[in-house]
Amino acid sequence: MKILSVNLGRPRAVPYTDQPEGLTGIDKRPADEPVRVSAPGPKGTGASGLAGDAGCDTRHHGGDDQAVYAVAREDLDDWERELGRTLGNGAFGENLTTSGLDVSGARIGERWRIGRELVLEVTCGRIPCRTFQDHLGERGWVKRFTRKGAPGAYLRVIEPGEVRAGDPVEIVHRPAHEVTVALQFRAVTTERELLPRLLAAGEALHPESLAAARKYAEQHKV
Repeated sequence: MKILSVNLGRPRAVPYTDQPEGLTGIDKRPADEPVRVSAPGPKGTGASGLAGDAGCDTRHHGGDDQAVYAVAREDLDDWERELGRTLGNGAFGENLTTSGLDVSGARIGERWRIGRELVLEVTCGRIPCRTFQDHLGERGWVKRFTRKGAPGAYLRVIEPGEVRAGDPVEIVHRPAHEVTVALQFRAVTTERELLPRLLAAGEALHPESLAAARKYAEQHKV
């Protein structure tokens, strides 16, 4: 298990974002040098956890619980076959493109040590949006991506450190529960009846998903 590339985005003006400045950082490209990763601060103020990575939409992205976004190269390869086009590392706006790691099958609260210092914790899956769809230029992409159910994972920073292409990834903690990123994604998108199952992940779960699970369980007396 390793990091294939560390991807950074620069602010770019596009016609398809609803940001007041019209900027997005979704177009990420592999970095040549090591990148420092640390907690960026609360959502709404903090952006990406990677130094030098643009986080333009702090309403929906970034913050401590979505500091880093990871996608498996294996999932990109699968999409390449399905779409009939090339998808380079960073094509989904991910910060980390991994190899040999089942990212969407990771459990909420699972911790990865990357390289010598960095430790990250899995919090939730990525919800597709219009910017993602228009960036790829695929009609109906939001529905198609949601249907596939392999969203990649957002992670929070437990121990800051540097990351670079080629760094090994070690799973240093795997919770006993069965709440995976894929399950969390289905619960908050297409299968709301799964929400109570997310409660097994506890406080490791992204706060918004945890609140949704608690509300659903209370309303339905589960």
